[in-house]
Amino acid sequence: MSRPPLPPFTSETAAQKARMAEDAWNSRDPERVALAYTPDSIWRNRAEFIQGRESIAAFLQRKWARELEYRLIKEVWAHRDNRIAVRFAYEWRDDSGQWFRSYGNENWEFDEAGLMRRRIASINDLPIAEADRKYHWPLGRRPDDHPSLSDLGL
Repeated sequence: MSRPPLPPFTSETAAQKARMAEDAWNSRDPERVALAYTPDSIWRNRAEFIQGRESIAAFLQRKWARELEYRLIKEVWAHRDNRIAVRFAYEWRDDSGQWFRSYGNENWEFDEAGLMRRRIASINDLPIAEADRKYHWPLGRRPDDHPSLSDLGL
């Protein structure tokens, strides 16, 4: 299975890869998201270590059961050869109605078929008031005309 764009990445293809990842994660479909990773992909997500597509899908099911009304924006920070570094921020609420904005960085490494074989994520959660939310699009893909992280000052 091939997942274009393929490495080595240019600025344009790295941005395309990041947007594709953002769109998939905003779908909140664990099975769809897991297909972007190699069958034996290795993750560090915060302090949790995960390996393999099945474990990734199970992790994402737990994540989105807890992180309600999830909306994400990713932005390329740097790229080289088969690696991309992104920064991101997402907004979500818990089941008590408390809103959060989670900020982080991810380091991605891809195989020659364009599947991610390694993902290292560092994330911090900031409680926010509902009035301080910046992401108001309907659940799903971020509209093309919505401001980026940089545009929002994040």
